[in-house]
Amino acid sequence: MAFVDLKDICVSYDGKTNVLEGLNLQINEGELVSLLGPSGCGKTTTLRVVAGYIDTKSGDFLVGGQNYTKIPVHKRNFGIVFQSYALFPHLTVFENVAFGLKMRKMDKATIEQKVNNMLEICGLTEYKDRLPKQMSGGQRQRVALARALVIEPKLLLLDEPLSNLDAKLRIQMRVEIKRLQKKLGITTIFVTHDQEECFSISDRVAIMNGGVIEQYDTPENIYAKPKTEFVARFIGFENFISVDRQDDGTYKALDYIFKCDNSDLKQAKITIRPDDILIVDEASNLNSISGTIQVRTFLGKSYQYEVSTPIGNLIVNGDGNKVYETGETLHLYLPENKIVLV
Repeated sequence: MAFVDLKDICVSYDGKTNVLEGLNLQINEGELVSLLGPSGCGKTTTLRVVAGYIDTKSGDFLVGGQNYTKIPVHKRNFGIVFQSYALFPHLTVFENVAFGLKMRKMDKATIEQKVNNMLEICGLTEYKDRLPKQMSGGQRQRVALARALVIEPKLLLLDEPLSNLDAKLRIQMRVEIKRLQKKLGITTIFVTHDQEECFSISDRVAIMNGGVIEQYDTPENIYAKPKTEFVARFIGFENFISVDRQDDGTYKALDYIFKCDNSDLKQAKITIRPDDILIVDEASNLNSISGTIQVRTFLGKSYQYEVSTPIGNLIVNGDGNKVYETGETLHLYLPENKIVLV
């Protein structure tokens, strides 16, 4: 049984339109699961349902087999880290981290022991007497993490915690979050709109669109085998060709035949990343098409070509060994193992 289980969750802010539409999500104990999607897809709403900030219209939310749907925020014992850190500016690092323990009325000795231990785990011991304004963004984010973790929460909830950091710090902090999460074995839900950040840190990813989860899988499977056109476009696939399945299991677009991994989809689209299309000397009868270069773009180490073909424009990344000119004809081969059906 899953440690975290959201069952048929519906949420509506106006009582009419559902922001979450029958959402189901299961998370195993000790997993780090990310909610990924564009603005308005429902990922932050889902996190707020888990935190207890939003009441559900219907559905149940369970943790460890216990129904938390009606349990108020202050009784959930979840650690939450916000985008804005939300540190108390007048309290030291030690006092900020100790805040949750004091609210639980723990004795002074226990608080000191737990806080000092968490400061050491988070690499903050030398900063314990500093105020937040005396620290960098990355250090303040670690303080927010320490404060969330020191209460030994059942769940750790991270709401875009790295979006206020610069690019270099973001990379450092996502490694830090993963290290701490694995060391402490805490079940974590991470909300982000950043695909690279999400894929680098997560055990599994739920890609959301319009209040539902379109695909829930490992980062590797989502990257290689998106199940819907929305997911494919969201993670960087750019070439989509409408096709019909033939009796022999191949797929046809106009007079062009494509073979790909087995599927029983009758009408579908095939999609392939620009890096996976090969430029060849001549087109064959299978998985091949020719076209004319409309636009050439320099990418640094290589060039990208927009190629006009009878079945639509295709985006192709060359390997840089040979440069082609606008107006030139290219013969393209779409490898069977690189084509994805959506």
